[in-house]
Amino acid sequence: MSTNVLRTADGWWAVRGDRAVPVDTKAVTTAELIADRDAVREAAASGEPGTPVADLVALSPVTTPCRVVAQMVNYRSHARDSGFTGDIPPAFFRKASGSVSGPGDTIVRPPHVEFLDYEIELGLVLGAPLPVGTVVEERDLPSYVAGLVITNDVSARDVQLTKTQFYESKSYPTFTPTGPHLALLEPADFAHLLDLRLKLSVNGDLRQDRTLADMIVRPAQALTLLARFQTLDPGDLLLTGTPGGTALKAPPKPVEKIGALLPPTLKWKAFFKSQARNPHYLHEGDVVTATIATPDGRIDLGEQRTPVADAKPDPR
Repeated sequence: MSTNVLRTADGWWAVRGDRAVPVDTKAVTTAELIADRDAVREAAASGEPGTPVADLVALSPVTTPCRVVAQMVNYRSHARDSGFTGDIPPAFFRKASGSVSGPGDTIVRPPHVEFLDYEIELGLVLGAPLPVGTVVEERDLPSYVAGLVITNDVSARDVQLTKTQFYESKSYPTFTPTGPHLALLEPADFAHLLDLRLKLSVNGDLRQDRTLADMIVRPAQALTLLARFQTLDPGDLLLTGTPGGTALKAPPKPVEKIGALLPPTLKWKAFFKSQARNPHYLHEGDVVTATIATPDGRIDLGEQRTPVADAKPDPR
């Protein structure tokens, strides 16, 4: 069975139900904690009564700086929403690790961003070096992946689309809420990955709801493809794509054909004018709730609950 770990300002905690026991470790980074799995197991197996989880303020269990890499259009439902047909080539992009925030931290919308979107994603936390040229088979996953986290790949769509700029649009501070739990997996847990169900709601309205069975490129293949050009180290984070249900969706085919005839400036002006009528983008006061778990609770990454606020004006 997986072991859930929380991180707070006071250190690391092994979670047992609604209570948590401090882990006796000198680990400061996620990589150091992964290297001290025995301490985590001892805390989880101890007879201490522990502290109520509700009394703890969880930080991101993925410490920074680290590499944050993401897969693009990796669920069939998201591909349909995005207007893709036929085979979709695997693609990756980077996010700044400064975008990583805690599971209860506020998502802050920059003043120039109007169309703020959400994307629940399963995060893989590396537990061993992944050198360039590595080939990862399904049976090898436990050798490279230490654990799982909930992530939200928050996206500034007006920056992403008009500039074709993934790095900037997804890297503002607070644009990668992560946690609460780092689920450290045992080898037998990997057989249950496809049962994981990703759910995201905004103000109680369910927007995204799919299992990993909807994935196009699964974790072992993704790591193999990534290792063609990218080294990863323990503690690095791979976001594995989002299901359908995001606010952004491709326009209907007739509208898309008409838009293709317009100059780029007019095309984007028309597109975002139509998007302004879409109520699903995030606004100040919204609360985003995300969960990832198997139906039997064997793997349960907890609940991420993040309010949304507009950036405060610079007083200068």
